[in-house]
Amino acid sequence: MTGVARPGVFPVGGRRLVVYVVWDRRGDVEEYVPYALAGLREHAARILVVVNGSLSDEGRRRLEPVSDEILVRENVGFDIWAHKAALDHVGAGISEFDEVLLTNDTWFGPVRPYGPVFERMGERTVHFWGMTDHAREVPNPFTGKGVLPYHLQSFWIAVRREMFLSEEWASYWRDLPPMKEYFDAVLTHEIRFTEHFTSRGYTALAAFPCTGYDTANPSLYNAEALLHDGCPVLKRRPFFQWPPYLDAHAVIGRWTLEAAESYGYPLEMLWRNLARNVAPKDLNTDAGMLEVLPDDDVSYDPARPLRTVVIAHIFYVEMTDEMLDRADNLPGDYDLVVTTPDAQRAEQIRALIAARPSRGATEVRVLASNDGRDQSAFLIGCRDVLLSGAYDVVVKIHSKKTPQDGYNVGRHFKEQQFDNLLDSPGYVANLLALFQKEPGLGMAYPPMIHIGYPTMGRAWWSNKPGFEELAKGLGIRVPLDDVSPLAPYGSMFIARPEALRLLVEHPWRYEEFGGVDAYRDGGLAHILERLPSYAAGELGFHTRTVSTFEYMSISHTALEFKLDEMAATIPGYAYEQIDFVRKSGFVGGGRGRDLLKMYVRRNHPGLLGGLRRFFDPSRQPGRVVARVRALPSRLRGRRT
Repeated sequence: MTGVARPGVFPVGGRRLVVYVVWDRRGDVEEYVPYALAGLREHAARILVVVNGSLSDEGRRRLEPVSDEILVRENVGFDIWAHKAALDHVGAGISEFDEVLLTNDTWFGPVRPYGPVFERMGERTVHFWGMTDHAREVPNPFTGKGVLPYHLQSFWIAVRREMFLSEEWASYWRDLPPMKEYFDAVLTHEIRFTEHFTSRGYTALAAFPCTGYDTANPSLYNAEALLHDGCPVLKRRPFFQWPPYLDAHAVIGRWTLEAAESYGYPLEMLWRNLARNVAPKDLNTDAGMLEVLPDDDVSYDPARPLRTVVIAHIFYVEMTDEMLDRADNLPGDYDLVVTTPDAQRAEQIRALIAARPSRGATEVRVLASNDGRDQSAFLIGCRDVLLSGAYDVVVKIHSKKTPQDGYNVGRHFKEQQFDNLLDSPGYVANLLALFQKEPGLGMAYPPMIHIGYPTMGRAWWSNKPGFEELAKGLGIRVPLDDVSPLAPYGSMFIARPEALRLLVEHPWRYEEFGGVDAYRDGGLAHILERLPSYAAGELGFHTRTVSTFEYMSISHTALEFKLDEMAATIPGYAYEQIDFVRKSGFVGGGRGRDLLKMYVRRNHPGLLGGLRRFFDPSRQPGRVVARVRALPSRLRGRRT
């Protein structure tokens, strides 16, 4: 340790500088940030917040009470260069402190108290310490070769004065390389920082070392265990990491969230942040947000009834009683607004409603146009209802038959929608209880339809370009899911009207939806079918999917078998199989597509033209279901 000052402890009454970096795509400051900083206040002599990018007036108002200074800078170099900017800003004043904590907004906390960790690590004779660390790995998973060195994770690095007053410290930050990409920050700083200083004689420790767990990266793989052991922070990454990867490591986000809640962390702040900043389907999977609800009411509080309106678009008058029987499963009274295309249907529907016991105010509306069907009926025909502020939840249903897809497929799709929303009085009471329990729950609807339809792997169809354009125009910046969106396929759901505000406030016009020919993939109605959870997420509302016990027994067994058959041809975990298939070119073309074409050319040459159209990304698919069904059974059923 020649030339390196002997490490010391954090002295009683010592002074700690906290440098906390914030980045938000909207220039806002999420609620979990001031909550984290407020907890750090008693452990810091000075809190300097560095904002990468812009900062809104509301964001500044949130930061000012929990910080001593706010530094706003251009978003260059990620949080690493933000830390450098803070150190340059403090300059020689750093000598006033005994410890500098470099941290950022990539974690939720305090889930457990900060104090015990600061006290325990303050007693250790060390030059720098981190909250968690990462084990050495060969090969380096980021590059596929070489070594990933052991390192403290950069989201929380505390450095004592014996190190930050050294020339080695000054030269490290002076010579910090540019970081244009995320992996530049990982490869040139995070995995290098610890080894750079320990190789020069400085000592480092982790508050919760990976040697106490059975994985190389406990902050990702063992978050629940870390909380149990007293770790005050919960990394955000387990809730936006690619789900198949977490699946391979049996990371169960739902259990982690239950643990965080049991320690008193206010999950509503967490949900608001994740809903706005994580692709909804990723979040739904990582956090285990499917609720399988019982038929017996075990959770609804009748002392806190929700003001409920049912908005039902009825084209098939003969389904009126069936739909209202379903609606009558709602607990307590509810108002009913029915939309229908013409006066004749309206009179028939009014007569059917008059013959039933009343559950609340009722209105039947004749629409100016049926262009857009249930979508336009909801957003245009019932705009006043949704913006009235008179209701806590809205139940959106419509007379779904889907006759064009055949009896079996149409029947299943209809029952999948109605059963999973309005199955029985007890079931619906439990569903509405979710809205009572979670103020930030914006929507609930059935899981993705996959029986009878080839939705898996392609549920964007040709709607994504139009979706992106429309979302941008509406100010929706929630990240889009890659392969398929989280969406109410079938367009039935229960939601808070406030969660739909971005959609409802927009001045839609019937002519935008086009006529019958426009009701297809790529058209406005099908884009809007996929939009609600993203619109709700932008406002901080999260989505849950819901299912009955019976439907889950049907869906899960079918899904398990299909996955088992598909996985049989490729070894490895699901994420490895997916990676192999994508690299082979099955997604978007390439070698995989060419192999399939070769097989069809040799064995079923008459289908070659249809296969070309199937793989053509510029073609709006229309009824892709029909094209898939046209393939021989061996190609669309069991593997050959």
